[in-house]
Amino acid sequence: MTTKTTFDRRTFLRGSTAVAALAPFGSLLASTSVLAQDAANPFGVAEGSTVDAVIFNGGYGIDYVEFAANLMKENHPSLNVMVSPSTQIAQELQPRFLGGNPPDLIDNSGAQAIGFSAILDQLEDMNSVLDAPNLDGVTIRDTLVGGVEAAGTFGDKFVALNYVVTVYALWYSAQLFEDNGWTPPTTWAEAIELGKKAKEKGLYLFGWGKEAATYYRTTAVASAIKAGGDEVRLAVENFTPGMWSLPAFQSVFEALYEIIQGGMMKPGGAGTQFTAAQAQWSNDQSFLLYPSGSWIENEMKPATKEGFRMTGMPELSVSDDDAMPHTALHATAGEPFIIPMSALNVPGGKELLRTMLSKEAATNFAKTKLAPTIVKDTVPADGFGSTALVSQSKLLADAGTDVFTWNSFDLYGTNQDELVVWNSFLDGKLDVAAFTEALEAITSAVYNDPSVTKVEVK
Repeated sequence: MTTKTTFDRRTFLRGSTAVAALAPFGSLLASTSVLAQDAANPFGVAEGSTVDAVIFNGGYGIDYVEFAANLMKENHPSLNVMVSPSTQIAQELQPRFLGGNPPDLIDNSGAQAIGFSAILDQLEDMNSVLDAPNLDGVTIRDTLVGGVEAAGTFGDKFVALNYVVTVYALWYSAQLFEDNGWTPPTTWAEAIELGKKAKEKGLYLFGWGKEAATYYRTTAVASAIKAGGDEVRLAVENFTPGMWSLPAFQSVFEALYEIIQGGMMKPGGAGTQFTAAQAQWSNDQSFLLYPSGSWIENEMKPATKEGFRMTGMPELSVSDDDAMPHTALHATAGEPFIIPMSALNVPGGKELLRTMLSKEAATNFAKTKLAPTIVKDTVPADGFGSTALVSQSKLLADAGTDVFTWNSFDLYGTNQDELVVWNSFLDGKLDVAAFTEALEAITSAVYNDPSVTKVEVK
């Protein structure tokens, strides 16, 4: 029997104060003795207990959680806090869910994240965290940018607290563009013309790595939503059969196919590890544009050419007649933190997350990872000297209320299947018709599977 819930998801940050706020910028309990629940310990963490956190070791690493763990131990010296890295969240943690001993706090991120539809009824509601006081005694909810609940709500269940404000963009070297007199493109047609100029200099327009091929899905969906508006966005959210054949998607796919067939996509990406491919862009500068979330600067910090001046531009429009302006932006709260109901130390997981939401921990993240968290007023106007962070603030300010996102691919966990298809398309092995058919088979299979809990978005 198919379970269906309905959710009216408005665009992230629309009508909120977030844009203004960002513009300037399985363990065993060692003891059953429970501390008194008060402002210093609102969840009643047990003395001497162990907190088990498993964190996706991606673009942001895990040291920001370790920073919060050390801060937490200053307030609770008897606690043992274990912070473990993982790049295979689903593979490593699904057996622990089945065994009834999942970690107390999980960063359910990356290509190998657990599809939320599979664990929705096993997760703690996050309102108790937002209603708690932060380390300074201020209610956490009052310290956050708007829209964070929507980003982690599936149906009527608010189960994921997304920690980082993620801006999706096309990233480029402002220095390289300046040196060549190039103007950042606004449409796919302009990008193709730029690609032709790049070829004359022996450079490519785009490139990719095998594990991140679906970054091109993200930018394609954003472009299609900008072109077709809510019709496309709702089709994506609901995996509506035939969605990939909508004119907006076909226009984007045709443009990408022209780029691929025109020799403007750096070849070999399907056999290249993704950070190595990204280094071809950020260090070797063999291609011009890279679609990614705002974690890219921190992720490639060790492999970025001096003077690169990493900068983000809005994802490409199809035409001047698009439903949304070119400045419309795909942005959302990312890095979804979850707390399983069956974790052995639920209070400990909540306390670690509460500590991460302190101003001290959030400012540390912004400064060291060059990306803003959902905690307001932690990024200075100079972006700690980061051109990428300053450009994020500008992108959000320019977008105004035209900010949008979607949750369906994370909800239904289709990334692994889609990676195969996107790698084949970017490698020139599929034409648009075959590519569309392959994508349709994946999303329609979810739509037609009665065992999958559906979340209908209106």
